[in-house]
Amino acid sequence: MSQDPMDFEWSYWIEWGRERILWLLAGHLLVSQVSRLLVEKYKPWCLMVYGMAACWLLLGIKGFAVILLHATISFAVAQFQLSLLTWLCSLILLSTLRIPAVEEAKRKWYDTENEYYLLLFTVSVCCLFCTSFSLEYCWHGPAQKSSHSFLWMLAYVFYYPTFHNGPLMNFDEFSKQMRKQEAFSLKTNLSILIVGIIRIFFWWFLAELMIHLMYIHALYSSAPPLEAASYWALGGLALAQVLFFYVKYLVLYGVPALLLQMDGLKPPALPCCVSLMHSFTKMWRSFDVGLHRFLVRYIYVPMGGSQSSLLGTLFSTALTFAFVSYWHGGQSYLWYWGALNWLGVIVENGVKRILSVSVIQDLI
Repeated sequence: MSQDPMDFEWSYWIEWGRERILWLLAGHLLVSQVSRLLVEKYKPWCLMVYGMAACWLLLGIKGFAVILLHATISFAVAQFQLSLLTWLCSLILLSTLRIPAVEEAKRKWYDTENEYYLLLFTVSVCCLFCTSFSLEYCWHGPAQKSSHSFLWMLAYVFYYPTFHNGPLMNFDEFSKQMRKQEAFSLKTNLSILIVGIIRIFFWWFLAELMIHLMYIHALYSSAPPLEAASYWALGGLALAQVLFFYVKYLVLYGVPALLLQMDGLKPPALPCCVSLMHSFTKMWRSFDVGLHRFLVRYIYVPMGGSQSSLLGTLFSTALTFAFVSYWHGGQSYLWYWGALNWLGVIVENGVKRILSVSVIQDLI
């Protein structure tokens, strides 16, 4: 039975996973467990070297050099300990992914478009890691130089389970947990691994079943069926699409989350089921938890957040969604998507504020 070919993201990562990435993740698991068993103190550096080797193998020496260059530039700019300068550097580095001449030059490094896209996706995620480290350095670096060195930045950026597609883990969480030495239990880790593999296999099977039987994305890409469908049918299609998106990310985030657990780290919570969500705010808090923590810690709160005036809250929220839209690619439809999400969050919070007024509560 043929599958729906229109979901690029699922087809792309499943193909890469089967060919190479799953094998490299298995290698990471082996290195991690051996280092935890024999040389716990040097585990971060063992995993860093493995991640750099895996990057070189998949992306080639030029792709590896690009990521290393991003990390080096970010670290150099962080030495000034100016958050605004760090953000400017991060946005400039991110903008290089959208320069046509640079894109064409990178495409020539590879034989296929899929290889080029792997570099593109990896560098996009790398920009978030570099931003997180650099801002933490600006805030805490001088007082904690040993844990904010360039080596720790490389250990963070090249940590392989999260290297290509996340989930995102802020540097302060990563470094604290990675430096903590815990008792190693092979039996406990083995049980975590077996249960985790069974769960991921179930989610993968469910996603494959949906993409082979439902053809949600193919229907959305064809105008005639949509024009002929009733509003109820369109609503059902929309629900089916977001449910598939949820199951898809249980797999795409579930695999690295399992490896984080095996490494003794606490991964961000997996996406919450979209059927249980009834608000924009909860959706953003509970779907991609790692990205939400990044946005709150490095954009929303520093810009004032909910503690500022009404205009300050509107501005900090708008800036947060603007960054999300730009990081995802900056296409026009992403700006519309970001603006609608911003409007939804603002309206929800505005209604909550109005309903919290004692006079309104008395009337209700």
